[in-house]
Amino acid sequence: MTSSSPPAHAHAGPPDTKLDRHVLMVAGVVVLGAIMSILDVTVVAVAQNTFQQEFGTDAAGAAWTATGYTLALAAVIPLSSWAASRFGTKKVYLTSLVLFTIGSILCALAWNIGSLVAFRVIQGLGGGLLMPIGMMILTKAAGPERVGSVMAVLGIPMLLGPIGGPILGGLLIEKLSWHWVFLINVPIGIVAFIYSWIVLRKDEETSRPRIDLVGLLLLSPGLALFLFGISSSAEHRTFLTGSVLIPAIIGAILIATFIWHAFHADKPLLDLRLFKNRTLTIAVITMTLFMIAFFGASLLYPQYFIGVRGETTLTAGLLLAPQGLGAMLTMPIAGRMTDKIGPGKFVLGGIVLILLGMGVFLFLGAETSYWLLGGALFVQGLGMGMTMMPIMSSALATLNNAQVPDGSTMVNVVQQAASSIGTAVISVVLASGLAGSMQAGVAITSNTNPDALPLELREAPIPASFFDSAADIFGSTFMVSVILIALTLIPAFFLPRKKIASPLVEEDMERSAPVIMH
Repeated sequence: MTSSSPPAHAHAGPPDTKLDRHVLMVAGVVVLGAIMSILDVTVVAVAQNTFQQEFGTDAAGAAWTATGYTLALAAVIPLSSWAASRFGTKKVYLTSLVLFTIGSILCALAWNIGSLVAFRVIQGLGGGLLMPIGMMILTKAAGPERVGSVMAVLGIPMLLGPIGGPILGGLLIEKLSWHWVFLINVPIGIVAFIYSWIVLRKDEETSRPRIDLVGLLLLSPGLALFLFGISSSAEHRTFLTGSVLIPAIIGAILIATFIWHAFHADKPLLDLRLFKNRTLTIAVITMTLFMIAFFGASLLYPQYFIGVRGETTLTAGLLLAPQGLGAMLTMPIAGRMTDKIGPGKFVLGGIVLILLGMGVFLFLGAETSYWLLGGALFVQGLGMGMTMMPIMSSALATLNNAQVPDGSTMVNVVQQAASSIGTAVISVVLASGLAGSMQAGVAITSNTNPDALPLELREAPIPASFFDSAADIFGSTFMVSVILIALTLIPAFFLPRKKIASPLVEEDMERSAPVIMH
């Protein structure tokens, strides 16, 4: 009797989803970069009033420290895929760390608001590449069969950033000075650079592609203009003004033109043909709705605690801690199980938990129990741990190594756009509600930034009823996020509810020669 040896994958059994030592070390590299990039956004948000006082500027001037950073992110993220292919992920990641760290040092040395905004742009050019390149490195190191587990690791700083940022920012500003909002990045950046230099392996080869100049000239300014217009709505408290509509519409036209170009060019800046992948398309739609709702709601929690309840920034951050604790409990479990049984069941369950937790905030009052709100935030955190990263991993798990750079870049473009839209929509809805009640507007503004009030109102007495009115408006605004989260159930219903087949295994099966039995 004769036989032949079967191919290796015929008896390999199910792929191992356990993370080995090297993958965990690579995850540590990426998490350090993510912590720097994400914390910086929330910490700077806490320092807005301080910038106004230190540099003698108004709220709009100080806001450019955040806007400039966001626009730099938007301009550089589309370059991620090309840069990774041209220079290799390790070189690009190390360069990003250096640029971000140098930008942080320069920000701490700023002498006026103009110089601070300029240095924030430099910082953003580095920060914009940290997340997409980090996701590429992590996805390739782990392989498609373990992408859920590694995305769960990366998700921890993404969820804890909005919570830890206000706490850290409050401590640094109160105990030290505003300079440390930026200087805190320097030791982290140095450690991250050395660690990355040691741990990351050199890319085996780079394809040296030519850059799609037409695509770059369409997508980068298009994304930056669109986000600038959308972000400006928070300052103007409406979308219906030329300052918002003109840049947003021009940006949208440029993005739409890029989409047409990407489907017709031989080697576009981003290969949008990946959207022919059904799982990727569903995951991106789900992620867009979820991010708009999540980042919009994230804006409301600290504003309620500070503006209505009169808490400090530090206390507001601590009151949000239950959300992070809940996410930390479910995120590792959801990541591992997503690799084994697919994301569908976890995402649907997570969205239901978020709806239950967020539903409590629809009935906010000026004296609602912190125990009740803390419990609701904890339930939301449980849901977020089951939702955010499984959605992202379901998008990336369907891609082979050659497609990962484009996929990772697209995920980050969508994430940045969705977070800006969510923040803008909620800001405008909240501002419109407060504008409809001058009493509530006085209550909120005087607790957050008295200097923003008209002179005749700065000394106005604030009756308790004003805070009740403001709390009602916050509750009404939360309804927008609840509706958006509920809508997320529709695309989430179509996410895979079984293990996603590895594209690498499928490619291997296609390439392997047939075995002849004898």
